[in-house]
Amino acid sequence: MGVLDGRVALITGAGQGIGRGIARALAFEGARVALAGRTAQKVQDVAAEIRSEGGDAQAFTCDVIDPEQIEQLVQDVVEHFGGLSILVNNAQTSVHGELLDLPEQDYLRGMESGPLATWRLMRACHPHLQGQGSIVNLGSAAGVRWNPTGYGGYAAAKEAIRVLTRTAACEWANDGIRVNAILPLATSPSLEHWERINPEEAREYIATIPLGRMGDTEKDIGPAVVFLCSENSRYITGHSLPVDGGQVLMR
Repeated sequence: MGVLDGRVALITGAGQGIGRGIARALAFEGARVALAGRTAQKVQDVAAEIRSEGGDAQAFTCDVIDPEQIEQLVQDVVEHFGGLSILVNNAQTSVHGELLDLPEQDYLRGMESGPLATWRLMRACHPHLQGQGSIVNLGSAAGVRWNPTGYGGYAAAKEAIRVLTRTAACEWANDGIRVNAILPLATSPSLEHWERINPEEAREYIATIPLGRMGDTEKDIGPAVVFLCSENSRYITGHSLPVDGGQVLMR
């Protein structure tokens, strides 16, 4: 028996990295999982992994920048599984560069794939989550670090997501929907790319983690999301939880 038995979870950006780890953790605890991503083969592979281990998973192709695809995704998930009780907004295009060098189109893409997509997905899922639903959005330590130089566009998108999280938690509490955010730090393809192009900065950053290591997407990040989606956290909403080995101090 898993703590999420009977739940249906939709995870965006589930074809790799943190999204994949979260999807696997939710499935391990009994949730039936809908895996959404831009690249069909990636989400299909993750769905096949989960099914081979006894879980219930289905892949869906969706680019969260497109509002029509979002509406279709939610409709398809509900039709396939017969309902929806968990939404995890993980998909996000990374945006890096100092403000004077950052192309406006890149900044806009970060906003469209992050807070705008998060807002659209929450609204589209709202009717199906009423009663006992849970939403987990992904923020980032980039938005609360003392010096976000080079990451301002990304940090702005992630902080906007945290504001939407708090607002939805307050506005939808009477609808029976809890909304929280996590600030994860874990090994992923995007992080590995950053480490390759910024090795010295990466070493310095890892040295600031009290637990001394990067997190594992499934074993470290996934269980935090499971907790926030389960009855064990039924009195928690509107909060941002760093899942980062102690690197960030929230104030």
